[in-house]
Amino acid sequence: MISRRTIRIKVLQVLYAYYASPDKSMNNSEKELFFSLSKSYDLYNYLFALFIEIADYAQRKIDTNRSKLVPSPEDLNPNTRFVDNRIIHMLRNNRRLQAYLNQSKPSWNNHPELIKELYNFLAESVFFNEYMANPESSFFEDRKFVEKVFQNIILISEDLHIVLEEESIYWNDDIDLVVAMIIKTLRGFDEHTDEYHPLLPKFKDKEDEQFARDLFRKTILNHDVLLELIEFHSSNWDLDRIAFMDILILQLALSEFLYFPSIPTKVTLNEYIELSKYYSTDKSRNFINGILDKALKELKASQRVHKTGRGLIGETD
Repeated sequence: MISRRTIRIKVLQVLYAYYASPDKSMNNSEKELFFSLSKSYDLYNYLFALFIEIADYAQRKIDTNRSKLVPSPEDLNPNTRFVDNRIIHMLRNNRRLQAYLNQSKPSWNNHPELIKELYNFLAESVFFNEYMANPESSFFEDRKFVEKVFQNIILISEDLHIVLEEESIYWNDDIDLVVAMIIKTLRGFDEHTDEYHPLLPKFKDKEDEQFARDLFRKTILNHDVLLELIEFHSSNWDLDRIAFMDILILQLALSEFLYFPSIPTKVTLNEYIELSKYYSTDKSRNFINGILDKALKELKASQRVHKTGRGLIGETD
């Protein structure tokens, strides 16, 4: 499930491209936005396929060792705890995952060295060896192990990051967010999970999908109003000297203050200040925080912020 944070990041990136392009087509840029979001969901499924591929590699190693002319006792009686992991079995048989993979046809066949390297990286890890040596076997231990593979192997592999960047420019900033989606999915599995168990949908609901569209369009359509607000509250700054990315982050936040009545202003503040940590400098982050704080106080005082719905008590303070 693509989170609202991911949506905000993708809108920010597409807005940057929109204003940098001489051909400013809102419709084309909106299509680009939703294509970018779809690629995030592709990666979610693609990484599940990668994990299964690593397990398949481990199984092939076991089969090869068993077929030696003079196999050792260890070759004939290997530790199969990894390849017998219950979560792997569930993913391998999950109908939703397999249907998605069969339709989109992603493949790791072109990256055998990466699979080998990831397996070796895993096999050398402390948590892998502790898992393999543990005499206790439970569904909980299997699931915890798989979570660690994603968090400590797949998430941090530099070679995997390089391959993903080569596969799609849309995946450059996605792996952290997608692994978080995967961990959330795994924690929804239990001992009774069957092949029909649903994975996370692309969007939580229609409201989130519409949020992506509205945030993109309303920020563009109200560009002049938002820019005027930024200029007013940054009177000690030359607008031309403010980083373009900072201006876009401010525009998106102000757009949420003004045109999204169901989103609490505290949520908006926290989200865009968090985004500024990754897309701006430390000085920019403090600048963005200060401008948004001043702008919000003025907008509330002039009664231009109207929030309605549950959980919005105190928004007019």
